[in-house]
Amino acid sequence: MNIHEYQAKALLRSYGMPVPEGRAATTAAEAVDAARALNAPVTVVKAQIHAGGRGAGHFAGNPEGRGGVRLARSTAEVSDAADAMLGEVLVTKQTGPMGRLVRTLYVESGCDIARELYFSMLVDRGTGQIVIVASPDGGMEIEEVAARTPERILKEYVDPAKGLCDYQSRDLAVRLGLTGREIRAFQNVVRSAYNAFTGLDAAIVEINPLVVTGAGDLLALDAKMSFDENALFRHPELAKLRDVHEEDPREREAAEYGLAYVGLDGNIGCMVNGAGLAMATMDIIKMEGEEPANFLDVGGGASKERVAAAFRILIGDPKVRGILVNIFGGIMRCDVIAEAIIAASHETGLTVPLVVRLAGTNVERGKALLAESGLTIIPADDLGDAARKIVSAVRNAGA
Repeated sequence: MNIHEYQAKALLRSYGMPVPEGRAATTAAEAVDAARALNAPVTVVKAQIHAGGRGAGHFAGNPEGRGGVRLARSTAEVSDAADAMLGEVLVTKQTGPMGRLVRTLYVESGCDIARELYFSMLVDRGTGQIVIVASPDGGMEIEEVAARTPERILKEYVDPAKGLCDYQSRDLAVRLGLTGREIRAFQNVVRSAYNAFTGLDAAIVEINPLVVTGAGDLLALDAKMSFDENALFRHPELAKLRDVHEEDPREREAAEYGLAYVGLDGNIGCMVNGAGLAMATMDIIKMEGEEPANFLDVGGGASKERVAAAFRILIGDPKVRGILVNIFGGIMRCDVIAEAIIAASHETGLTVPLVVRLAGTNVERGKALLAESGLTIIPADDLGDAARKIVSAVRNAGA
């Protein structure tokens, strides 16, 4: 689960992270009130969307215009910036061409920037450890830094048995070229981030840029946090921070039915039980020359209601030109799945080609139910056969 910058900064501040003063606003009047309360010579007005690259982005219909991060030296400029951003669609590298609608702004005090650093903390699945990633090249996309100058990406791994040790943050600070009070300030940043990361079951904490001020202080000028959704039951306060407007409505509906769904850019909808089988299904569709429209795992014990919901989500995607159902009935019975497929096909008025591959418990009964349904369902014997049939059906339908 992702949250907005202003929410991440509030959480990090509660763990001792130094962040500039700021206030959220949903109207131009609120933005002006925030700027007056901050009473800073320079304020920064930032569009709040779940995507990076806001400053370098543009608003839909105005590709040459200013982006979603603007400096203001008066309340009039704050008001103008707010009017220009609120209710508009901001397009960045991370949003794709559709962009994101700006509903909230963050008005923040400006600061004296001497240097910009990059800092993040995430789980390295290869080592099973938390890894701290830092770079002297703050303000840039870390992927670009890694591609052009990989030697400037610094890493420090935290052994879960030991936890974060002070020498690790001191070592990183020296490697970043920090000196004196800057080192102590950096140690505080690392400790605050680590405590927030572990205490809130975070998936990532990213501060870019982490700035060194002219006075030698450090400030988190931007902040991103995301969380492990499987741990949200331990943090009901975090669940309240979810902004449903920033989420794919298909993924939101899928979550309501306990479905694991991720929308993709292809034209073949996939409904599979089991994450590994779903990945294999997506791979074999690509091997046959087409692209999957989604990752959709209905789980090991899907009910008729869950399968019907899955069909509604797939059919609701205008890019879907065909559906491949690939079920291995272990815990799940193939005859129950067949009944759910038939009911969902009738309910949704299915008009695109549907290929179904069933294997496992009660498979013969499941196949018989599909054959007797009167629906135009294409049966498949194995995964390769299913992929070839759905790709052929989609291409023939589009011919």
